[in-house]
Amino acid sequence: MDPVEVAAAPPDTGPGPVWQSKCPWGAPNTASISCSLADVMSEQLAKELQLEEENAAFPEVVAVAEGPFITGENVDTSSDLMLAQMLQMEFDREYDAQLRREEKKINGDSKVSISFENYRKVHPYDSDSSEDEVDWQDTRHDPYRADKPTTTPRKGFIGKGKDITTKHDEVVCGRKNTARMENFAPEFQVGDGIGMDLKLSNQVFNALKQHAYSEERRSARLHEKKEHSTAEKAVDPKTRLLLYKMVNAGMLETITGCVSTGKESVVFHAYGGNATEGKVIPPECAIKVFKTTLNEFKNRDKYIKDDYRFKDRFSKLNPRKIIRMWAEKEMHNLTRMQNAGIPCPEVVILKKHVLVMSFIGQDQVPAPKLKDVTLSSEDMKKAYYQILNMMQQLYKECNLVHADLSEYNMLWHDGKVWLIDVSQSVEPTHPHGLEFLFRDCRNVSQFFQKGGVAEALNERELFNAVSGLNITADNEVDFQAEIEALEKMNEDHVQNHGKKLSMFSSDGDPPVYDE
Repeated sequence: MDPVEVAAAPPDTGPGPVWQSKCPWGAPNTASISCSLADVMSEQLAKELQLEEENAAFPEVVAVAEGPFITGENVDTSSDLMLAQMLQMEFDREYDAQLRREEKKINGDSKVSISFENYRKVHPYDSDSSEDEVDWQDTRHDPYRADKPTTTPRKGFIGKGKDITTKHDEVVCGRKNTARMENFAPEFQVGDGIGMDLKLSNQVFNALKQHAYSEERRSARLHEKKEHSTAEKAVDPKTRLLLYKMVNAGMLETITGCVSTGKESVVFHAYGGNATEGKVIPPECAIKVFKTTLNEFKNRDKYIKDDYRFKDRFSKLNPRKIIRMWAEKEMHNLTRMQNAGIPCPEVVILKKHVLVMSFIGQDQVPAPKLKDVTLSSEDMKKAYYQILNMMQQLYKECNLVHADLSEYNMLWHDGKVWLIDVSQSVEPTHPHGLEFLFRDCRNVSQFFQKGGVAEALNERELFNAVSGLNITADNEVDFQAEIEALEKMNEDHVQNHGKKLSMFSSDGDPPVYDE
């Protein structure tokens, strides 16, 4: 192709009037420029021509004092300050990108998210941001979140004619069930089905819902057992902290280990420390930690709720207070027995559900239970009369009924019997106090009769000997019927006259039951 000549009007060769040279309508007096068509179509040439026109139209603007605007292109790198700013900006961009990745990794699909906004290092001159990225603060609309299904109007259907869709439609119900999976517990993994057009049938959704609830209850039970309960030969963190404070205060020197376990408590052996608050600490102590699991106390609340000393403080709605009250009940019962001179552990201190007592035994070896020791006939006879005397003292002087007296709760130490485990002991005015006493008499009588003690009384004779009552019944059924009648009579008397014994008081004679 022949080159195209691009030329302006020829210049004036001769002299002319002045007004003609300055006429605005005249052709410009410029030199002719010749170029090819390829140059005219060139993009680079167009940019250069545009830059020349902009430079001619707008003067050069002097840079402001705040500092240069870094664009990353055609930057003068001769200045050390400029290089430092560029390096710092690049480092901050990588740091912010790492923070965004950490946020995405930690948050995941959780409804509650965290943000590292306070740790971001975005500079005001950092204008190089991707338009495709979603602003981390813009949570009004999440493009990756599935749209919630449209609700069905109150009339129960949408559409008209053949296009009517009711709320029982299979597709609509399936999508609603998928959306309802968001209400499951956070620890129940539902996968990424929520972000899909997944349709769950009612049968599948109900099965998942039931499984989620069962898993949540199982997790709660495991957490309860691990964090808030005292297991076999182990203590929970709260109990461990109580024991640590006792050792740290100098009350206990060291805790050696577990010596006994039962249905309701765990007993540890410890060496006593220095005397505190004027109270002498025995050389060896027994730490009775009441189990904070509630399983053992479901059928034992009758020992507290009907006891007039604790009746006003009993709360069925707060079972953990029952456990502490159980420990407090044993402390007060042991104090009564100790004041009456009955051989029993000496109370040192009570902290919530931890009761520290004197140790019945020697050198970390607990005294054997009466059921485990082999006694001669003389010692067995001696033990029987001693227990008979203690039961009478317990009833008349301490105004208490053991309510769980057997060979399992009696220790043999230093040639005599020691009573332990009196947390369930009640007063005779308890609605079931005489029933508990009759049960204790049966256990004691059967044990010593099997042990060969000929002088051992039967349960009815032992009951009359301990209580001082004269119930003359030929058989056990009639005997228990009279006991229940006396209990009913006493309960009516207390309710009618409002009689209530003073709290933890052992003064005065026990109430008298008249036939």
